[in-house]
Amino acid sequence: MEDQKTDSPPAADAKEKGVSRGGLALLGVGAALLAGVVGWNALKDGGEEPAPVVAAEGAPLTLEQLRERAEADPLNSEAWTELGFALSDTGDFAGAARAYRQAIEGDKDNAALWSALGEMRIYAEESNPMPPGALMAFQKAFELDPTDYRARYFLAVQKDLTGDHEGAIADWLALLEDTPAGAPWDENLQRTIEQSGKKYGIETASRIAKATSARPEAPQLTAGNAIPGPSQQDLEGASAIPPGEQRDMAVGMVESLEGKLRANPKNPDGWVMLMRSRMTLGEPDKARKALADAVKANPANADRLKDEAAALGVPGT
Repeated sequence: MEDQKTDSPPAADAKEKGVSRGGLALLGVGAALLAGVVGWNALKDGGEEPAPVVAAEGAPLTLEQLRERAEADPLNSEAWTELGFALSDTGDFAGAARAYRQAIEGDKDNAALWSALGEMRIYAEESNPMPPGALMAFQKAFELDPTDYRARYFLAVQKDLTGDHEGAIADWLALLEDTPAGAPWDENLQRTIEQSGKKYGIETASRIAKATSARPEAPQLTAGNAIPGPSQQDLEGASAIPPGEQRDMAVGMVESLEGKLRANPKNPDGWVMLMRSRMTLGEPDKARKALADAVKANPANADRLKDEAAALGVPGT
């Protein structure tokens, strides 16, 4: 397992270097909290009280349990990926990077793992906004999958850091054009383009408008639109939960939903809900697996499920 301190995104002064710490991140407490409060509403089943947060196979594993499970099986990519996600939530980005690097040993052609590794290597490095190990990981991700959103974003960041500001903006605009409207990184990406253009005197407003108007019309997310957003009360309640417990809440809700779908798979709306939750939690591979399971259980709804997965940005759709 690789052990080097070149593992994740820049700190507070990173904005001056053209990099947003939030970047294209699908990881972290913010995403978990969002998934939690949305899931909270989605699982109410029409009642006033939320559905009990019970994982499909027990309570969410603790960090130590995740570590023990991963170390017991060095080639279990899923176990190492979950450990990496949990470590990133605690702010241990170097540890998360090592976990993602080991996850790759069990799934070497997984572009999402390579780009997650690159992102963690940036976050872990305090002095270099684009450490060599991170750049290598993004290049490998792009080689495996030229559509990988995170790799494309950070490879454009590299251009920006080397002084090719116009090239970076052009690449970000191309990424924006391919980004499904409402994707978790959509607003951050547009903000990055706007801020970079303003800083370097490059006009971006009309180009952003053109890029967003050129995006294919997103399929109607019937199930997604049916999921109510968090109320102010939900947000206030969730914000009072310690960060370390926010992920457990979110994961518990998503696993509860998955458990219900295993018991009753003839529920296309539920599968869309699960795919959206997995994408919000930064688990694209699990979202892709949910799509496959959904199509298998609901062949008559295969086209609709694939359309909704594409609108959510599920890989391979």
